[in-house]
Amino acid sequence: MRSRQLAHPLRALLALMAAIAVAPAHAAWYERTEAIMGTRIYVEVWSEDAGKGNEAIDAVMSDMRRIDELMSHYKPESQLSRINQHANDEPVQVDKELFDLIKLSTYYSQITEGAFDITYASVGYMYDYPKHVHPTEAQIKSALPAVNWRNMLLDEAHHTVRFEHPGMRIDLGGIGKGYAVDRGIDILKARGIQHAVVTAGGDTRILGDHMGRPWLVAIRHPDDPTKVVTRIPLSDTAMSTSGDYERYFDEDGVRYHHIIDPHTGRSASKVRSATILAPTATQTDGLSKTAFVLGAQKALEIINRLPDVDAVFITPEGKIVYSNGLRPPSNRPGDEAGATAASPRG
Repeated sequence: MRSRQLAHPLRALLALMAAIAVAPAHAAWYERTEAIMGTRIYVEVWSEDAGKGNEAIDAVMSDMRRIDELMSHYKPESQLSRINQHANDEPVQVDKELFDLIKLSTYYSQITEGAFDITYASVGYMYDYPKHVHPTEAQIKSALPAVNWRNMLLDEAHHTVRFEHPGMRIDLGGIGKGYAVDRGIDILKARGIQHAVVTAGGDTRILGDHMGRPWLVAIRHPDDPTKVVTRIPLSDTAMSTSGDYERYFDEDGVRYHHIIDPHTGRSASKVRSATILAPTATQTDGLSKTAFVLGAQKALEIINRLPDVDAVFITPEGKIVYSNGLRPPSNRPGDEAGATAASPRG
């Protein structure tokens, strides 16, 4: 009789445990930040299962580290470092992935009229921003002839890279982080993630939206990180922002920053900040330095010819300039080069 009385509570407990076991986990946003590739890597995903969400983030971070090992010019054992060490003497064979990205970089060199050029590193390596070191005029004059993307001999059949000018070096910092972000999004998609953000420094790509609403992305004031110039609602797109306030030092009234003009070997200064919007982060990363070299209006002529690409530039005078696709409604539809808004205010 007593065993029969205990049976009901036991069955109830077992039923409750079974229900908990099959119930879906609590859906939530899961996020993580790590320092990889010399920058801040941030991943945020929406998942119905904490384990799957965190495993997806693990996979993205692991791939970021893999790409860093392959493409970092800071790591002597990387394939990119091997190119810089030996390609002046002989063809250097590399993985197809690295070869394809180097080849892709030449496309951006073509469409930006040489404003983007990974061989800028032939001069760029002489800058050390934390230590406030920059090359002398004589050093720039000596190294500048090596800056020319056309002097890379790329053998697609054998995936080899050969430099055809002494002293050449390359650096994929202007496109590699965007590529890594796109790889991260591909990994998340393959795992069934439908809403996410992957960021590497100034390069971001958004997958889906913020659960029915766009993400509201801010562009900071060039001189004050606590102030916002403008906010842009974004879904399912990529965005890169470059500024002369990221890696820099000031000396005798001159700002030396990491965006080098391939034509002069000096820090480019025709805009203070450049934001590019496009379907992929590889695109936005590869285009975000163009205005620094060419100036806002010339860069907008290029941007406005590209499908699905838009831009926001802040000029040295503090004007905000928009590409055609982002033109505020108050601007005249006849404007061709791009819209101009008022100076950013705090």
